[in-house]
Amino acid sequence: MELIDTAIGVFASGLRLAIPLLCACLAGLYSERSGIVDIGLEGKMLAAAFGATVAALSTGSALAGLGVGIVVSVMLGLIHGFASISQRGNQIVSGMAINMLAVGLTALLGNAWFREGGRTPSLEGAARFQPIALPGAEALAGVPVIGPFYKSVVSGHPLPVYLALAAVPMTWFLLYRTRWGLRLRAVGENPAAVDTAGVSVSALRYSAVVMAGVLCGLGGTYLAVAQAAAFLPNMTAGKGFIALAALIFAKWRPVHALGACLLFGLLDAVAIRLQGVSLPGVGQVPVQAIQALPYVITVVLLAGFVGRAIPPKAVGIPYVKER
Repeated sequence: MELIDTAIGVFASGLRLAIPLLCACLAGLYSERSGIVDIGLEGKMLAAAFGATVAALSTGSALAGLGVGIVVSVMLGLIHGFASISQRGNQIVSGMAINMLAVGLTALLGNAWFREGGRTPSLEGAARFQPIALPGAEALAGVPVIGPFYKSVVSGHPLPVYLALAAVPMTWFLLYRTRWGLRLRAVGENPAAVDTAGVSVSALRYSAVVMAGVLCGLGGTYLAVAQAAAFLPNMTAGKGFIALAALIFAKWRPVHALGACLLFGLLDAVAIRLQGVSLPGVGQVPVQAIQALPYVITVVLLAGFVGRAIPPKAVGIPYVKER
């Protein structure tokens, strides 16, 4: 029974850790399906986390923080879109510029406004997203296995967790069951054909950039206003880049993206659980080795288990309208 409780605890922790990865992965999916490489996922999540925390502190409302976080992320996404779509600039350089801008600006403003080394005061009460108990969670708590799983894994998470999970079927529906999704996938493969059909390539790509901004805003807000209850400098800690790896692992498919992000979240949860544990014949494993475990396994999975991952043909290539 103790083993089952431990497994449920690890899975619940893995789900919570997977949410920012899932938001960034879906954001990258929209962007890259339209033909825009988005290396700036990390920066958009970090800026959103800072904006959401400041708004939640100012208003005392977590929902206001979510709104501001999304707006900040979308604004950065539009800057990336302007550089990549309108000006046909290098998409990698534009994304990295957003990352550096977010890291520097959030630390600078955080230190100037709060004088706490770049971090913000802790969020309390309604300024932070609280866990939501789903119907029947307490009633089923005494049922072996099913009860604890429902109470700890399915129930008891803040609102952004459920919004991120709901974004998976929504993304699948938009991409594969709507005209907009068909055109978006087409513009990532052959933008000239879409343009010939009388559809604006720029408008489609801008819409994808906005969707990516919304999802990065959700992921960044979750990190600061739900998971950590404060903003910390560089708190995204490479999650945007791991999300890009998960996107390749998922082969640019929304449901597969959920599985890949859950896998990486579970690896992270296992790594946390292993800290301070002594292994037979090995002794206590250094903390640095445990912290590096998710990244090492990410590289191993991408190198040996993904197979041939074929990105959209026009990704990273600026479209020049033929005259």
